[in-house]
Amino acid sequence: VAIAQGQLPQESWFALGRMMTEAEGGAALLSWSGSMFEYLMPQLVMPSYPDTLLDRTAQQVVRAQVGYGARRGVPWGVSESGYNAVDARLNYQYRAFGVPGLGLKRGLAQDLVVAPYASAMALMVDPATACENLQRLSAQGFGGRFGLYEAIDYTPARVPRGQDHVLVRSFMSHHQGMALLSLDYLLCGQPMQRRFVADAQVQATLLLLQERVPRTGLFHPHPVESAGSRGMAADVETPLRVIRDPDRSRPGVQLLSNGRYHGMLSSAGGGYSRQREMAVTRWREDSTRDHWGTFCYLRDVESGEVWSATHQPTCVVVEGYEAIFSDAKAEFRGRHQGYDTHLEIAISAEDDVELRRLRISNRTRQRRVIEITTYAEVVLAPALADELHPAFGNLFVQSEILADKQALLCTRRARSHDEVAPWMLHLVAVHDADIAAISYETDRARFLGRGRSPRLPRALADDAALSGTAGSVLDPIVAIRCRIELAPEQRAQIDMVYGVGADRAACAALVDKYRDRRLADRVFDLALTHSQVVRRQINASQDDALLYERLAGLVLYTHPLLRAEPELLARNRRGQPGLWGHAISGDLPIVLLRVADTDNIELVRQMVQAHAYWRLKGLRADLVIWNESQAGYRQQLQDQIVGMVSSDPEANVLDRPGGIFVRPAEHISDEDRVLLQAVARVIVSDRNGSLAAQLERYPATERALPPP
Repeated sequence: VAIAQGQLPQESWFALGRMMTEAEGGAALLSWSGSMFEYLMPQLVMPSYPDTLLDRTAQQVVRAQVGYGARRGVPWGVSESGYNAVDARLNYQYRAFGVPGLGLKRGLAQDLVVAPYASAMALMVDPATACENLQRLSAQGFGGRFGLYEAIDYTPARVPRGQDHVLVRSFMSHHQGMALLSLDYLLCGQPMQRRFVADAQVQATLLLLQERVPRTGLFHPHPVESAGSRGMAADVETPLRVIRDPDRSRPGVQLLSNGRYHGMLSSAGGGYSRQREMAVTRWREDSTRDHWGTFCYLRDVESGEVWSATHQPTCVVVEGYEAIFSDAKAEFRGRHQGYDTHLEIAISAEDDVELRRLRISNRTRQRRVIEITTYAEVVLAPALADELHPAFGNLFVQSEILADKQALLCTRRARSHDEVAPWMLHLVAVHDADIAAISYETDRARFLGRGRSPRLPRALADDAALSGTAGSVLDPIVAIRCRIELAPEQRAQIDMVYGVGADRAACAALVDKYRDRRLADRVFDLALTHSQVVRRQINASQDDALLYERLAGLVLYTHPLLRAEPELLARNRRGQPGLWGHAISGDLPIVLLRVADTDNIELVRQMVQAHAYWRLKGLRADLVIWNESQAGYRQQLQDQIVGMVSSDPEANVLDRPGGIFVRPAEHISDEDRVLLQAVARVIVSDRNGSLAAQLERYPATERALPPP
């Protein structure tokens, strides 16, 4: 076009490079990324002439795309497009993808993203093959309201465990427009091309587009790239932590969060649910027991056998018990009394809601009747206030039963005219089975009975339905029981939803939303996406996140190997007020990092990143960094540490509660040194190697505690 308009001399065309590459037994021009967009976009408006260099290149490129898709076992059509990665605002990211061998760019085989619009563009070159591929894409469910979606990402590193692809659910007008022009080319006799050649200036230069295929050419040698198959996903998928011993003295921990609503799950099934500073359900930090949390009881009606979907609270030993922690969810598996159970827990990125999905299968040859009973103690107040005055706080909680929606609502009455009353919802939705009976309970005393605990409550001792008590109760809980019947080998899905809304109407809307199975399914997909965003926000890898989760477990359930020596603990004579002089409240867990060498600044970076990860996951802790560098290098190390902490302008965590405190060791008295080491849950020192090496001192398996 520039030559036709006289902006460039005609010699410029022949000065262009004509590096060739071999594609499916033929020759084609080499591009940068090997994408369909690079090769066929000009043909959307410019004519193509048979047996020319450009025409032969287009044909060979389509053949190469078809062959590459066949070798990878996916529909063909690779081009620049969106893919399964998002930014902090959950916008899909975009870049060029191509076929190895067609592009000069290296690393093309590391990604596998199929863009349907690339097949639409191929309608201009090989209509029959392109139509067949478009029909294949449509048959596999890759279409939406406005046609085929933007892309399908098969890259193993970006695909959730257990899946082979992720659908990029967006529509890009640019790509939709190119698809429409390609259809226009095929169905309407190339109207855009006729319009293009109608210009007199263009007609004078059309011979440039009719350049013949050279008999000899310069071929670019391509290094062999390993195009990993889809089966390699297991090698690069999200790392898993699988814990098979529920009686460990220090449980493993998984943190879940959407930035507002936070959850913690232990490998035995205990844990908390919080919205910002408000505890939604009751939990106590106790390193000797792990019996607080949100639970699901199972009871076989015929035998009366009672157990739970997690080890807690019944502590019944089941076969094949596994706690599986991944990037965005926690899973618990087990087999007992002829039932297989699989519990998945995730927090929605859209709403302040946690979904606990139980899949239960009858592995016997007879019909079975089973009861599923949920249980959680309601707080709806700051965790510290509940710990100090639980009985007083319980007086303000009111409950309501929505029997037609199989849900419970709870609220805390406002104690002043300017206080906003929080609301909580709990819903049970059963899929793939019929509910024979359902009942509700919001009174803890009626549920547990006199002298009993959640380990074996009175409500599970017989066949009686729950009492249906609601309103103002002295000790509020949310409990829903449903009875279902399972045929041999039948599997049912029970969605147990807990969440928080701004008011009653908002909670009722969430109940309606998550009764829909399809909308509930989105929770796990969006949770995975959000967890990836969190990691990218702090530039952490999956291995880093795994390391920080393990460290978080030691913060919540302290271990003697990463605490101060017993002799030092015995020397401490000071209490919490001794911390106040260092601007540390002592209300939050303390992690102490001791660093003396500027060469070990990487350990500081890891601990600062771990603190940021915990903060984004809702775990608040004070990170105290001791600068123990010798004279002459102390200020240099101090500046490096402070600069690293202050590098994130949005964090603003220096010398704040739940933040980072950088202190020169020489400014701390001996008594305060003893105090800080005594109260620290975890002590990390650069003298003991890397963070991973120090965590390895914490054994993966431990001897179980003796029975009570």
